Amino acid sequence: MAICAKQLLARLDDAEASSQATRALAQVRAAQAELRALQSGGNREDILPLEFQPVKARVQRDTMQRNLDALQRLQQNGAASPGEVKQAQDQVGAAEADLKLLQQKQGNRYSAPEIARVQAQRDEAQSAYAAAENILHQLNIRAPFDGIVYSLPVHQGAYVNPGDLVLQEANLSKVLVRAFVDEPDVGRLSPGQPIELTWDAVPGRTWQGAVSSIPSTVKLLGTRNVGETTCVVDNQDLKLLPNINVGVTIVTAEHHDALTVPREAVQDLMGREMRSETE
Repeated sequence: MAICAKQLLARLDDAEASSQATRALAQVRAAQAELRALQSGGNREDILPLEFQPVKARVQRDTMQRNLDALQRLQQNGAASPGEVKQAQDQVGAAEADLKLLQQKQGNRYSAPEIARVQAQRDEAQSAYAAAENILHQLNIRAPFDGIVYSLPVHQGAYVNPGDLVLQEANLSKVLVRAFVDEPDVGRLSPGQPIELTWDAVPGRTWQGAVSSIPSTVKLLGTRNVGETTCVVDNQDLKLLPNINVGVTIVTAEHHDALTVPREAVQDLMGREMRSETE
């Protein structure tokens, strides 16, 4: 099945993760609202009395100041006693102190530790929301690139464990071929040597490639010691499928203008057919 990059390929059950993300988002918004309220001095219900109280205190202070001014004028004419003036001065001073206290409460209602606590709650809620969103992202499996889904080992409704294979995708326009070369022939390999591929499922068809890597070690494969080499083969018509067995011929040397004859045509002077020691 051909698919495009970022296309949704599979969706795991995400009901619980969606619920967690919704709760976490609600906590983030609540923490942000509380933080804004603290930074602005509180919610509207709390702010209104604080806005009214300084106005009331300022009116009282101004009234007492006018009363003091009147008593000071009367004192100059002998109509007010020094005690009355002193009492009025004390009342003005007390009213001024009350006004300053209310103004400080209005501007610095919450302490720095209180604001830091709410900020920490907001950050924690944001981290929880990010974690929930990450889980949701992982439950929705999307194609990382354009390609073909060539294996889907699970079916709808199946239960999968962490690490289970859900599907396999590849860009099959070019395929990587692994070839195993017997140990005596490993030393004859070099990068760029031509490779010819055949596949029994498509008789008469060949694919061309070149050696791209040289074995760095020799390992046991069945009863043989082999080295592994690779090549990249163009597969624009997508005929070569993943995980198949192909025949590989590596050309390690070429001789031009060489005379070739059937083996049975080579005889010694006595008319006997020549045979190699390996036959």
